[in-house]
Amino acid sequence: MHRRHFLQATAVGTVSTLAALQTASAQMMRGMTSAGMGGMMGQSPTTGPNWPTGLPLRRLGVLENTSLSAGEFEGTLVASRYLASLVPGRTTELWGYNNASPGPVIELREGQRVTIGFANRLGLDSTIHWHGLPVPADQDGSPMEPVAPGADRLYTFDVPIGSAGTYWYHPHAHQTTTLQVGHGLAAPLIVRSVDDPLGILPEVNLMITSLALDQNGQVATGSTAMAGMGMMMTTGAGELLVNGQKTPLHTVAPGATQRWRIINATADRYLRLALDGHRFTVVGTDGGLLTEPLSGLTEWLLAPAQRVEIVVMIAAGQSARYMLRDLGYTGGIGGVAGGQLLSVETDGAVPQAPIELPAVLRLVADLGPATTRQLVVLSATGMGMMGTFLINGRVFDMNRVDLETVVGRVELWDLVNTTMMDHPIHIHGTQFQVVGRTVRGVVVPAAYPAWFDTVNVPAGETITIKTRQMLPGKRMIHCHILPHEDAGMMAVLDVTLA
Repeated sequence: MHRRHFLQATAVGTVSTLAALQTASAQMMRGMTSAGMGGMMGQSPTTGPNWPTGLPLRRLGVLENTSLSAGEFEGTLVASRYLASLVPGRTTELWGYNNASPGPVIELREGQRVTIGFANRLGLDSTIHWHGLPVPADQDGSPMEPVAPGADRLYTFDVPIGSAGTYWYHPHAHQTTTLQVGHGLAAPLIVRSVDDPLGILPEVNLMITSLALDQNGQVATGSTAMAGMGMMMTTGAGELLVNGQKTPLHTVAPGATQRWRIINATADRYLRLALDGHRFTVVGTDGGLLTEPLSGLTEWLLAPAQRVEIVVMIAAGQSARYMLRDLGYTGGIGGVAGGQLLSVETDGAVPQAPIELPAVLRLVADLGPATTRQLVVLSATGMGMMGTFLINGRVFDMNRVDLETVVGRVELWDLVNTTMMDHPIHIHGTQFQVVGRTVRGVVVPAAYPAWFDTVNVPAGETITIKTRQMLPGKRMIHCHILPHEDAGMMAVLDVTLA
């Protein structure tokens, strides 16, 4: 994806909502307790075995590149069930790539030709979706391209120039995405450029997941009835893990400057991140580096499926300890408790001098003037626990086209949330730019230019994005609260050549 200089966002008109759908949504949500809704948002259960904490932060494995050519990447991923020791005295069945959860990091370079063999040994349909990476539609791992139990397939694509950033991969099978990700199938994918302005900084990959175990140490999953409304209750309502560990310990030299790539790979959990006693600098979002660093921040909201790259300059004190925390987030439905994520401890080394960041990282290209405007309305219907989540008033049907566009056409999309809870909306096949948001009729332009593939649409608000698809085929648009996806909040975008 080529990047041009960002043009200042202009105000957009207020988008009217659909009153009838809004009323239905309110009826569905009314009368539900905050505890019940907390299950959907990932509050920890009160039962289950005790997790060990304070273990050294695990460095995730890296998928081996078996190609002998520098311009190619070849590898193999096997999705299967395996046994792991997560809590004392128990053996837990997890689902992972190459017998690991999170799976191995895939490290690619811009311009590489990628061929990855996938073997599905799960016992149910699965796929691999290269989340956020623009690849051909038939290589995207959507529900339209299932890999049957026991079957193999090759995923082949070219890594676009200009796509350097932090991504991840996970299953995207029809109505079982929550189940599969909730059992551990997810892993980072990093795309590197030859001219990374932050390439001298040491990197730390922090993949945040959630896992719920029952008293027997087995993965707990929600009932079919709960999933029908998008309620997980247990699958994503478990312990927050970093690189598969509960509150691990990251030991660093005092004064160290590090680049943290943070991935929210939970099924349904919003993360409001903060590091005790520190301010940090955001240098990248879903689609890679920003134009300029955003410095002096004390917290950052990371919706499900989003990524953020931050630069942390650790305090110079020796033998000090700080906590990376989730401060909790309401999501439009009442309070949701946060939690501890990572313990950061300085050693007794001589404090390091801070590393100054470049004033300009990489220009974020504006897509140019939009020629079409599209409306995407998020709604819910039904009451109690038997409702569904809808896009433009319809439940997902992979045999139906819901929206249409043309390759290369720049469009404005108004994402209108008529429900009483937030929805992180993910668009396959491209990166997009947030133009602004409409809150109670007031238009607020985007604060900074950035690339995203997932944007949080707060309850009762409208988010306007500028988007363009460059590859033909049918693409998914969906909520990345995975139970909502499985319960119908997904649509088909048909991208044609003319």
